[in-house]
This record gives sequence, structure tokens and C-alpha cells, in this order.
Amino acid sequence: MRTLFVPLAVLALAVPPVFAEPSLPAQQAAAGTSISSSQAAASLEPAGPLTLRGALALAFQADPGLFAARREREATDGALLQAGAWPNPTLDVTLEDTRRDNRTTTVQLSQPIELGGKRAARVSAAERARDQAEAALAAKRADLRATAITLFFEVLSAQERLRLAQDSVGLAQAATRAAANRVAAGKVSPLEETRSRVAEAGIRVELMQAEGTLRTARQQLAALWGNPAPRFTQVDGAVDSLPQPLGEQELALRRAEAPALRQARLEVERRRALSELERARRIPDVTVSLGAKRVPASEAEGGAGGSRRDQVVLGLSVPLPIFDTNRGNLAEALSREEKARDELAAAELQLGADLAQASERLRSARATAQTLQRDALPGAAEAWRAATKGFELGKFSFLEALDAQRTLFQVRAQYLLALAEAHRAAGELDRLLGTEGLADDLATPAPMATTPSSASSAVTR
Repeated sequence: MRTLFVPLAVLALAVPPVFAEPSLPAQQAAAGTSISSSQAAASLEPAGPLTLRGALALAFQADPGLFAARREREATDGALLQAGAWPNPTLDVTLEDTRRDNRTTTVQLSQPIELGGKRAARVSAAERARDQAEAALAAKRADLRATAITLFFEVLSAQERLRLAQDSVGLAQAATRAAANRVAAGKVSPLEETRSRVAEAGIRVELMQAEGTLRTARQQLAALWGNPAPRFTQVDGAVDSLPQPLGEQELALRRAEAPALRQARLEVERRRALSELERARRIPDVTVSLGAKRVPASEAEGGAGGSRRDQVVLGLSVPLPIFDTNRGNLAEALSREEKARDELAAAELQLGADLAQASERLRSARATAQTLQRDALPGAAEAWRAATKGFELGKFSFLEALDAQRTLFQVRAQYLLALAEAHRAAGELDRLLGTEGLADDLATPAPMATTPSSASSAVTR
């Protein structure tokens, strides 16, 4: 019996390299070097000013959604490894009759052999799924980056609105003192002072609202890296540096590589590979068997006292595709492939509409901000200076000076809103196109242009 099963043992030892799974160096390296989401959630920004580059780095290091996309990408490596595995062999041992002298023992090793390119189709589908996971990770990075940029400029705009409200309060206080002095000198009615104090109270309300808006914006930005209590004192950036719109040629080139389109195209390719797999499954696999059988000696060869003898067992098993021809699975796969093509066409239309809308918003916001900066702000500032000077000299009433002051700060508020809208539209384009954009150029601090902030001293008398 020992000499009989030696060839089978040799064959069994030769099989494992065919189906043994190699190690996962990429997954082990990722598990050893990546930061867990719980550790990332504890990230805190340093106290002091925060730049756009620093905000992006904190968001990329701590966002749980980004870590989930990375885990999905690592999972597809395992799926690809499994897709390339060969089917396992089967070892069968059969005993016939429990009596020793009449016992027949059969040991058989069976190896399924896939036909029709099933393994190649599985690998192709798994590769497309891995590419999809990579595209989803890139899309998540683009979405997180656009969100961080938008929230950063929301904080920057809120800071400027707070400075604007503080300047408004200073001007209102100066106007109230000037009105009080003129009332004391008997030049105007006490009603002028009352009106001035009412206007000052309204501006103080606007100051409190601006402070609340800034607190909310800071909390939303810090929430990207899991910090409910922001530590940064302010953000440094050039709020009046307008993002540049993309040219038609550049927009067309970047649109072709947009994350949404790339994912939709990869889904079509994956569904095509799955259709090929279902088509290959219509071809039945064969199973080849090799074994040995030990049977009792027949009476003709020695009777009851004769020795047992060995037989070689060869087998070939082929399923007959009579009832199950995999037609239903193939029809389903082909329908889902067509569905993926339809979704790709829908994604192209939706992306085109979204890009056109975001581009128009950016152009409109840029035009508004440039017009206000070039024409409205200088004129409103000059009118306010003239009205204030005339009020001090008694040439204008307090209502005229107050109206000029309100006009100036309304124009400045409109300018900040236009700047914020331009940055939001640029962030939306960045998210849709999945590109780096011009945020690094926007991160350089610069003073506000043509926006006087210290003119309150001109009316203090």
C-alpha cells in the first residue's frame, strides 16, 4: 500500500504552488504605515494663523471619508488577488466493505480545469473594479479639497465682514459724538443725536451677526479635521485675489478626465468584463482525476489467501449544459452593461450642465467684484468723505452723512459677497474637474484694495 500511494503524494505536493495565495505586501505595508481614522480624528491645528496649505494638509490627514475610500482601494487588491486564484483540487478517499479481507480502498485526486477564459475574465473585472476604487479615491480627494478651499475662503470673507462691521461701529460712534457736539453747540436739533444713536445700535447688531457668522465659518472649517473647538486665531489669504476662469480648450481637456466621467467609463469597462465572464461560464469546466484503487485478490488468482492488488484510476468529468446554460445571468450582465453606457451618457450631460453653471457663476462673480472694486468703491468712499466733511462744516445734514456712510459699507459688503461667490464657484469647478486649480496662488496674503478701513478718525471732533 505504501508504494502504491507514493505517486499520489508527489502529485499532491506539486499542486499547492498552483493555487497557493501569495502574500499581500501592499496591504501589509498600508496596514503598517497608514494612520487610523480614530487617530486622525484627534488632529488639532496649531494655535496661530492658518494658511490654505495648512488647512488642506489637516483635512487630508484626518477626513474619515478619505480613509474609507483608501480602505476600499485596498480591498480591491484582495479581490484582484482572489480573482486570479486557480480552483482547488479535491482529495477523495473511499472505502468499500468494512471487512479487512474484502475491503476496497480508493484514493483519488481531482483537479477542476476552467475553460473559456473564465479566470482571465474574472481578473479583468477585478482590475476594472480596482481602477474604479482609485477613481473614487481621486474624486473624494477632489471633493474634500474643494470643500476645504470653499470653507477657507468663507472664513476669510467672514473675517473681512467682521472688520467691515467693526469699522462701521467706529464710524457710527464718531458720527454720534459729532452729532452730540453739534447739539451741545446748539447747531442742530436733539433729534439728530437720537437718530445717530439709533443708527449706531443697528450697526452694533450687524457687528454681533458678523461675529456669529465668523464663529460658524471657523467651526465648519475645523470640523474637516475633527476639531470642534478651532484653535487657529485667523486665516491668512488674499480674499480679493479673484480666481481665474478656465479657457474653453483647457476646460475641454480637463473635462475628459473628470472623476465622474472616469468612474462612469470604468463602470462600462467593468460591466463589459462581467459580461465576458458570464459568456465564458456557458462553457462547462472539466475535472481531471488521478488515483489508485486497492482491491482484494480474486479467487482465480490465489483464493482467499491471495495477496491484494492495486489499480490505477483515471477519470474525466464534464457537466452537461442541458438545463442550466447560464442564459439568465448573461442576459442580466448584458443589460447592466447597457445601463452603464446610459449612465455614462447621463454623467456627460450632467457634468456639462454643472460645469457651464459653475463657469457662469465664476464669470458673473468676477465681473461684479471687478466693477465694484473699479467703480463703486472709490466713488462711494469719496462721497462719504465729502458728506462727512460737509456735515462737520454744517453744509450737509446728518441724514445725508449717514446715507453716504451706509452706501459705502453696503458697497463694501456687496464686494465681499461677490468675492465669496467667486471662490465658491472656483471650488465647485475644482470639485467637478478633480484638478488642483489655482488655490496655491490664492494663498498669498494681500491687503484689500480700495476699501478704506480707518477713515473713522476723520469725523471725530
